[in-house]
Amino acid sequence: MTYNGKLTSLSHGGGCGCKIAPAILSDILKSTPIRIIPPELLAGTENNEDAAVYQINENQAIVATTDFFMPIVDDPYEFGRIAATNAISDIYAMGAKPLFALAILGMPINTLPLDVIQKITMGGESVCAEAGIMIAGGHSIDTVEPIYGLVAIGIVDPKRLKRNNAAKAGDSIIVSKPLGVGILSAALKSDKLSDNGYKQMIAYTTQLNKPGIELSQLGGVHALTDITGFGLAGHLLELCRGAKLQAQIEWSHIPVIEEAVRLVKEGVYTGASARNWSGYAEEIQTSEAIADWQKNLLSDPQTSGGLLVSCAPEEERQVLKILHDAGFPHAQKIGSFRPGQGLSVI
Repeated sequence: MTYNGKLTSLSHGGGCGCKIAPAILSDILKSTPIRIIPPELLAGTENNEDAAVYQINENQAIVATTDFFMPIVDDPYEFGRIAATNAISDIYAMGAKPLFALAILGMPINTLPLDVIQKITMGGESVCAEAGIMIAGGHSIDTVEPIYGLVAIGIVDPKRLKRNNAAKAGDSIIVSKPLGVGILSAALKSDKLSDNGYKQMIAYTTQLNKPGIELSQLGGVHALTDITGFGLAGHLLELCRGAKLQAQIEWSHIPVIEEAVRLVKEGVYTGASARNWSGYAEEIQTSEAIADWQKNLLSDPQTSGGLLVSCAPEEERQVLKILHDAGFPHAQKIGSFRPGQGLSVI
């Protein structure tokens, strides 16, 4: 394999589209249960939480997560930025403040020039600086495909911790970023993405989910997560399963990237989208008006996607204000939770 100036040509997948399909991952995890769970472990592998949380005293708990993937764009600096933003997002999604990070670096040393690898790590460091943290170490290996990401460590007051299993019936469901990043990445790889679409893709995937910290201070915010590789439908189903509730959302209220809509109608989407939908379709009810292209958007893997918030109706206005003021203009209520199970899309 030779490097032709395009990082994406060196990988079979990119971004959060690299994730193992939900059904397969579930089967894998069933074979390795945690047998001893100390009371200090406030969040672990149950319900696919965004990060592990370990309480160290009455007012402090350590939050730890890791995320890494193969290139979603060809620009090495932007690839580093996207991967770092995506990894740190899991800290914000727990309502925690990031403390520091460790780098995960796997590169085909005999294929990629060293200056390209340096640009990847520089991109990651630039995002960490924006988050107010440093990369304090890490690990690197020689791999067949380029891989980059972070171990991110944060801290949170256990009383402010936000998990993905505490939604309540009647809660409003709010998303902070529009859907469609995975579709844009598929278009990029097939040379169908416009210059403006590329700019939007970079902007959304490098926008840190910092509002998670402020949202954690609101008592009316009951559950929080971020939308990544399993798409809006997959991560919303995690909230449903954890709370034993049904989510009902309205398609017309879901913010979507305009170019992604045009592309998906033309048949441009990722293989991960189809795998996602196949893995959880039996838990989803859709009206006859929902077309296949809309299903592909609902299951579209969002690399460094937005926050997904479950909050009391009376807190909805404040949640939206926090998100809008922080530079998330597309933040919007898309539905609510009610008794039942699964996801209903109307």
